[in-house]
Amino acid sequence: QVQLVESGGGLVQAGGSLRLSCAASGRTFSSYAIGWFRQVPGKVREFLAVVSWSGGSTVYVDSVKGRFTISRDNAKNTAYLQMNSLKPEDTAIYYCATGLFDGITMDSSFYNYWGQGTQVTVSS
Repeated sequence: QVQLVESGGGLVQAGGSLRLSCAASGRTFSSYAIGWFRQVPGKVREFLAVVSWSGGSTVYVDSVKGRFTISRDNAKNTAYLQMNSLKPEDTAIYYCATGLFDGITMDSSFYNYWGQGTQVTVSS
C-alpha cells in the first residue's frame, strides 16, 4: 500500500513559479514511476509528466514542456514538480500518482494510488 500527499500549491501571479511536492509512504515508492496530473472541475483529468523509478526517464505533455520539471528523490520518498512561467490556464487541482506497472505511462488508468490533490491558482 502506498499513500501520497501533495503540498506546495497556492496562489501565484502569471509568470511566477511553484514547486509541488509529493510525499509517499510505503516501501514500494522507489520501485515505480510517479506521475503528475491536474484537473479543472468539470473537465477530464490531464496528464502532465511522469518520471521513471530511477529518475532517469521523463515524459511531458506538450503544454508544459520547457516550463515544468518532474523529479524524484527516492531517499526522501518524495517526488517534485517544478513549475515555472505559470499561466492562468495552469489553474487546477494537481495530483501525484503511482501504480504497480513497469516503465512509464501517460495513461491514468494504470495509476493505482493517488494523492488528495493540491490547488494551484494562477492570477493574470
